[in-house]
Amino acid sequence: MTQQLSAARNESAPQPSGSSNPKALYGGKTSRRLTVRDIGLAKERGEKWPMLTAYDAMTASVFDEAGIPVLLVGDSAGNCHLGYETTVPVTLDQLTMLSAAVVRGTSRALIVGDLPFGSYQEGPTQALRSAMRLVKEAGVGAVKLEGGERSYDQIRLLVESGIPVMAHIGLTPQSVNTQGYRVQGRGEEAAAQLLRDAKAVQDAGAFAVVLELVPAELAAEVTRVLNIPTVGIGAGPDTDAQVLVWTDALGLTGGKMPRFVKQYASLRSVMSDAAQAFAEDVIGGTFPLEEHSVH
Repeated sequence: MTQQLSAARNESAPQPSGSSNPKALYGGKTSRRLTVRDIGLAKERGEKWPMLTAYDAMTASVFDEAGIPVLLVGDSAGNCHLGYETTVPVTLDQLTMLSAAVVRGTSRALIVGDLPFGSYQEGPTQALRSAMRLVKEAGVGAVKLEGGERSYDQIRLLVESGIPVMAHIGLTPQSVNTQGYRVQGRGEEAAAQLLRDAKAVQDAGAFAVVLELVPAELAAEVTRVLNIPTVGIGAGPDTDAQVLVWTDALGLTGGKMPRFVKQYASLRSVMSDAAQAFAEDVIGGTFPLEEHSVH
């Protein structure tokens, strides 16, 4: 497999993207709202692209202005903003509200809304009803749901009904009570199942698939055999795209970070310092001053 991966990597090495390519997802000149068709064309060009989570209009507007082409309103909001220990308690009502806020705060990014636990597991009809809420009430351009072969029928009905679907395999956080939080796809049998899951979601019509906490070599193989883009999180460097939870990437989340997270800022310390400076000004009588007052 190692020789095959090296050969595939050399044959389809991504071309540089950015402002030199007006059609590029990141750095391109397209100002209209991006669609799943743009995502598919990026795969054909061998273009890598970034994705971040977003849960409110203000943060989403920052990422949209920065050129991030795809924003995921993930059920990770449960961990990052709602105080839950897992994503399981997050409701469709909550994600509909958050997704609508992200849509309102952006003008270019493709917004993908997560279908939370309990909103599609009953079957295709429930999945369609839930996805329609995110599309009609929130205005998202696509939805995401977890599961490979087991979610085939749900994905197929959504796509046939005109709703683009981003699939999610490997570690699926909504299954934490049965799956735990560990690397998926290790060993011959598990790797074969992950490949079957990847092919199943593609056959069902998904426009992209998230690979979470998957061995890098296996993620590279999945990326090679699929025609749709792969989005890695803890899945090595060879996927078509990479996604991170924004509070992790920008250093707002407290505690120990997963190995696959790279922090690009330290917002937690910046915010803490600012809050303490404000408190000291208030206690010391230096805020508000005359220029902060009205008469």
